[in-house]
Amino acid sequence: MSELEQVWARLREVPDPEIPVISLVDLGIIRDVEKRGGETWVVVSPTYSGCPATTVIENDIRKHLSKHGLEVQIERRIAPPWTTDWITDEGRAALKAYGIAPPSTAKGPAECPHCGGHDLERVSQFGSTPCKALWRCNDCKEPFDYFKCI
Repeated sequence: MSELEQVWARLREVPDPEIPVISLVDLGIIRDVEKRGGETWVVVSPTYSGCPATTVIENDIRKHLSKHGLEVQIERRIAPPWTTDWITDEGRAALKAYGIAPPSTAKGPAECPHCGGHDLERVSQFGSTPCKALWRCNDCKEPFDYFKCI
């Protein structure tokens, strides 16, 4: 396995600090891993430019890779901006299994992540983090976060 493949494999082990059931790779914020002048670089696009977890994410990447003997430089890239389209199918499934409705449309979730119900109402435009909104299912009566479509 090449060094770049090793870095990718190890990055799949680094969880998002706010949603620990999804890896940074499956969240789609790891844009690239590349060699530049003998150094290995990891390109990261935060979910939005003001995301308070960005520094934590970058430190988690360095710490985890260093633990495995891999030293990297990190480039923060905000253009083009991250989009929920970059969340992998595995990431969407992990969000749903955790009780967070994965992004589906700008209007809201497709179904309740708890019961699959479709009678849903938005409780608040903001949930536990700025990238989520709080919704409730009128079928099972459970509240849940919806990862906003960006």
